Amino acid sequence: MKLLLLLVAAAALAACTEKTQTLQSGVRSDTPAFQGPASVYTVGGWKPGDRTSWDLGLKTRAQFQNEYNKVN
Repeated sequence: MKLLLLLVAAAALAACTEKTQTLQSGVRSDTPAFQGPASVYTVGGWKPGDRTSWDLGLKTRAQFQNEYNKVN
């Protein structure tokens, strides 16, 4: 009985621990999205810091998700 109680207490304490959550990837959350890094996954025609092409890309993608345009 004591062993069972000890195992339950150990499991309860283990469930209460939480690992620290630190930002290690180097991504800064205080920079605007249109100033993001250039990578191989970047859409062609967009350069980091070009806000007008960023806004145009968002508007274009939003139109492809517009259900009203798909039905008509």
